[in-house]
Amino acid sequence: MESKSLVSQKSAFNKEEHQKDAILSVKKPEFPSTLKTIMNKDSHPVLVWWSPLTGETGRLGQCGQDACFFTINRTYQYNPMTKAFLFYGTDFSIDALPLPRKDHHDWALFHEESPKNNYKLFQRPTITLFNYTATFSRHSHLPLTTQYLESIEALKSLRYMTSLQEKNSLRKRLAPLVYVQSDCDPPSDRDTYVKELMTHIEVDSYGACLHNRDLPEHLKNPAFMDSDNFYKILAQYKFVLAFENAVCEDYITEKLWRPLKLGVVPVYYGSPSITDWLPSNKSAILIAGFSHPKELASYIKALDSDDKEYEAYLEWKLKGHISNERLLTAMRERTWGVQDIMKDNYIDAFECMVCTEVWENIRREAKGMLPRRWNAEASHLSCPRPGGFDFSSSHSHRTALQDLWIPSFEQSKREAKALRQLVERNRNFTAQEFWTLVFRVT
Repeated sequence: MESKSLVSQKSAFNKEEHQKDAILSVKKPEFPSTLKTIMNKDSHPVLVWWSPLTGETGRLGQCGQDACFFTINRTYQYNPMTKAFLFYGTDFSIDALPLPRKDHHDWALFHEESPKNNYKLFQRPTITLFNYTATFSRHSHLPLTTQYLESIEALKSLRYMTSLQEKNSLRKRLAPLVYVQSDCDPPSDRDTYVKELMTHIEVDSYGACLHNRDLPEHLKNPAFMDSDNFYKILAQYKFVLAFENAVCEDYITEKLWRPLKLGVVPVYYGSPSITDWLPSNKSAILIAGFSHPKELASYIKALDSDDKEYEAYLEWKLKGHISNERLLTAMRERTWGVQDIMKDNYIDAFECMVCTEVWENIRREAKGMLPRRWNAEASHLSCPRPGGFDFSSSHSHRTALQDLWIPSFEQSKREAKALRQLVERNRNFTAQEFWTLVFRVT
């Protein structure tokens, strides 16, 4: 299949949800000459990107022995060869859905990003409208949980490792902790926690959120967030505050993997099941284990002054030993790659997953068999209601959590119910109809 670049290559400074290590690339298979002569869109199932991710007006893609025609051209909605509609979650809209939905029309969702981009997808009535899913959940049909980790070798690499002796010397001018965020006040309420933590221990904050230290001029451009020079700055620190923008099972971003790759101990807040994915039992500090930021600060101060205890968190890396079999298995069995020209990227893997299942049903129909039906479940994309931190020093002001994220989450429940009702009616509807129903349902 042809190479594609993602439409959402966002930087850590201006929109943190998507901070890929590099544009993903895919291998280009050679089609047998006999196949080339017969491949055309009229004799192959059509898969329409209804909310475009690739921007391709038409492309015949090979998926093993099967081929499908992929397009963003919505006029194919009524083509008899159209078998599936593909949706990119961040751009999923109630506007002009492909209705009426025929029995042989599958819906497939690709959504690798934070719930803050489209909360209604994280509600059961909406996610279960889809047949196939590719999300960050391990329960998805195509799990993208390790989407920000290119390889086990990258975790083990000592390329950016700064010696403990040098880190101790650098402590004369650097804080023990570093924080780099410019997407402030997200649903995880991380800034509230970090602000309180800063009253108990020194933190160098380079981003716009709680900013107190400047990057060198040549690194202020967000495009340099994945550069060697930026990595070298982070690698000088002992600890990185690795706080996700949302707290969901299996939602794990570069905030965890980056410090692990650099040889810095992550202080993590995010996925409640993060221990399922850590390289070893002692490779990160989880704030869930501390009753208050003050307690966490005391623990970090103790590690900062005890080389032996600190290095225990880096032993796995220094020895190049990853003991987590779940992580090793997930990386070994992953059908797509990151920065790997020998593997498809995860968008191509998603397309081929749907293409393969479409062809299976075509073959079943040819044999007089009933089609196989795949259906998404609530576990394929779900996050709990956003919750905040309650510290006495933060009672004096309302937070974005109170003003925006909790109301948004609660409204998304009504939006999901309304959308479900309208889709099941199976005819086109207007935005006015949708919003009228949103504020009617309970």
